[in-house]
Amino acid sequence: MAIEETLGHSRAVAAESGRWDEFTLELLDMDKRLAAMDRAGIELLILSLNAPGIQSILDQEEAVVTARKANDRIAQWVNRHPGRYAALAALPMQDPVAACAELERCVNELGFRGALVNGFTQKGNPDAAIYYDIPEYRDFWATVSDLDVPFYLHPRTQLPATSGNYDGHPWLLASPWGFAVETSIHALRLCGSGIFDDFPSLKIILGHLGENIPFGLWRIDERMRFSPRGYRGKRPLGEYFLEHFHVTTSGNFSDPAFRCTLDVMGRDRVYFSADYPFARLEDAAEWYDATPVISDKERLQIGRYNAIDLLKLDLG
Repeated sequence: MAIEETLGHSRAVAAESGRWDEFTLELLDMDKRLAAMDRAGIELLILSLNAPGIQSILDQEEAVVTARKANDRIAQWVNRHPGRYAALAALPMQDPVAACAELERCVNELGFRGALVNGFTQKGNPDAAIYYDIPEYRDFWATVSDLDVPFYLHPRTQLPATSGNYDGHPWLLASPWGFAVETSIHALRLCGSGIFDDFPSLKIILGHLGENIPFGLWRIDERMRFSPRGYRGKRPLGEYFLEHFHVTTSGNFSDPAFRCTLDVMGRDRVYFSADYPFARLEDAAEWYDATPVISDKERLQIGRYNAIDLLKLDLG
């Protein structure tokens, strides 16, 4: 979903489909979303703020205020439709202390189920990206661990100042390719930072069937034997990924990719998701209900019970 301050952030992605007017309604109107959920047979949907959202706000104080406003708005929709919506918190990562406080408020007071952060953060300098493997975020990760909630690392587009390899091919930058590249690098940085040694109960979620990492995980580990420079983990990277990461089907409805992800991650770490409104709920449900990759028992597990366990949902 979006609030007025972040609605325009999704315009670039919407431009890929030429559906901006329709996207605007879908990002703002949660009653309209309920109708789409009913058509797709989806009981509960997790709300989060659109990308890049808070992470692109250069002013630290503005980021803190906007995150709180967004979370309050999301909470209103959850309270208006209990049993149909749950929520992940938007966080002002420009200020790690404020991000901790906002996450604690959202979880302890508003009943949110975790956090969703739209990739790297900008602060002050529009050409600089801040990633969360650096020491300044150790206390933040301690808070996530103490609250025992998952952290969803969502994609955003790479900054123009660091995207020279896309010159002449802007179509590569966003969802066709660049989202997965940017997010997978961030996830691998977390794996190599030592945070999972410090906080062994951390749970990180990735969308789009793992942003290509499950497909490449064996080779990453195999080649790490020869180039471990700067790697701060105490164990092989693949062990951290398989123990601490969970992946959703959001926006990636491919049987071969789904099969690979399941083979690598296991059935208990994969979750049905749609990526609405950028992927249609009906399209996601139609694919998932028919895919021959899983049995009916697994379809229920991945489509329902895994999320109940991870997000501590009261759905029975």
